[in-house]
Amino acid sequence: MIKYLATGTVAFIIYIVFSGTITPYDLLTGAVVSTICSALLAPYIVRNEAKLRQPARLAYLAYYFLKYITITEFKAHMDVVKRIFTMDLKPGIVRIPLNCKGDMARLLVASSITNTPGTVVVDESDDYFYVNWIYVSSVSPVEAKKSISEEFEKYAVKIFE
Repeated sequence: MIKYLATGTVAFIIYIVFSGTITPYDLLTGAVVSTICSALLAPYIVRNEAKLRQPARLAYLAYYFLKYITITEFKAHMDVVKRIFTMDLKPGIVRIPLNCKGDMARLLVASSITNTPGTVVVDESDDYFYVNWIYVSSVSPVEAKKSISEEFEKYAVKIFE
């Protein structure tokens, strides 16, 4: 039961945030859409309900989200702007080792890398991400991981595994 409630709540919040209004119509539509999404998707999204009852995971998720949308995104945008104006580019694809095993943790890491300006995950194979990077400072997988995904993976493991 808790997996349906959690999935529905997240879907409702996302719907309201993206609609940008809280009129009665939007609240009702959001409730209907989130109920349908929850009924259809909760069995596939939530595999272990016990993890939903751990407040530390939610705290890590909130901290990660706030840090990502404020600090991480800002730094990445400013780096890309600097590189555009100076034309200091050295693009390439690097191979990054991946230590998290769960599907949701991997999805969070891949999404975070792709949503961060200057990087995009182009493939996943054999516990590695292949990332197209705007400025390849090192082709060493370990060094590239430190620059691109180490922090994302640290929080993904705390949240999902």
